[in-house]
Amino acid sequence: MGEEAKVVRASVGTRLRRGLRFARTRVRELGMIGKALASTKHPILVHVIPMRQCNLACTYCNEYDDFSKPVPLEEMKTRLDLLADMGTSIITISGGEPLMHPELDEVIRHIRRRGMIAGMITNGFYLNRERIERLNAAGLEHLQISIDNVVPDDVSKKSLKTLDGRLEMLAQYAVFQVNINSVLGSGVKDPEDALKIAQRAVQLGFTSTVGIIHDNNGQLKPLGEHEQEIFEEVMELGKRSFSRFNDFQHSVARGKEHEWRCRSGSRYLYICEDGLVHWCSQQRGYPGIPLAQYTPEMRHREYLTEKFCAARCTVSCVQQVGILDNWRDPQNLKPMPMTPASPPAQLVQIGQGRGDS
Repeated sequence: MGEEAKVVRASVGTRLRRGLRFARTRVRELGMIGKALASTKHPILVHVIPMRQCNLACTYCNEYDDFSKPVPLEEMKTRLDLLADMGTSIITISGGEPLMHPELDEVIRHIRRRGMIAGMITNGFYLNRERIERLNAAGLEHLQISIDNVVPDDVSKKSLKTLDGRLEMLAQYAVFQVNINSVLGSGVKDPEDALKIAQRAVQLGFTSTVGIIHDNNGQLKPLGEHEQEIFEEVMELGKRSFSRFNDFQHSVARGKEHEWRCRSGSRYLYICEDGLVHWCSQQRGYPGIPLAQYTPEMRHREYLTEKFCAARCTVSCVQQVGILDNWRDPQNLKPMPMTPASPPAQLVQIGQGRGDS
């Protein structure tokens, strides 16, 4: 994907639609920040899983299977209504692979109908022009694709070589914002790949971020000296995106503990395919309470609960949410021993968190 990489350009009409959606989304994002600063009583960001099944089998990932059925549309709407009634600002659809859900477009429409910002994380393999136009029409506002390498290998098929044609289609037809996330850290064979991926993202007009792969317990490991140099270059490329709000990653890159107040279970929620509330993808199993039974009092307790895994956490989205509350309300509670009555087989109990993508 070197100098021969093609630069594509959207039509005038698409650029106008993209600019309009970007402006509207930015206004709503500023409103979300104001609302979050004014009150701590609502979730800011919620990850929902409509589909645990995935078409890929990346060896480092623990967030997929090859057999689960999609969550029925009406059940998804019920969960989204509950979240909207809590005052949630942003919904990010994740998986598994969410594009495998047969009624995903209607899920996105329902998020927008309820006044929440709609985002999605996908591996990108199901994208084509027709699917991109459907996502446009549904009202998607943010899309993120993580690309692990330049050329596919035994660890991951999410490569620039495999996905570049789809990235070009996004550059031509998408009116929603696109972010490309590259990775550094344990298991990455060639650290230079992250920089090449980030440069291609910027060339196509996307924003770029970099994630640091953690160990199999979801905890940080320091980058090597050369990896740190590449990390700083990629971070510089991402200055125009929301990555400018992730200074905590400098500590992560150096393997240093980061002092912050994790508000998972309150300001950030992870809702699995079974409709249970979890701290995050790395602590699935706690508190493990059905969303319909998750009360404001429970959210407030988790807001004030110190998370044992926070200092060495690498989950960027949770840390970004925490920025809005790090300056207030110290955490002086400990996690309660709350175990769901019948936890699904794939869930893990607190303290046994694993890595995600």
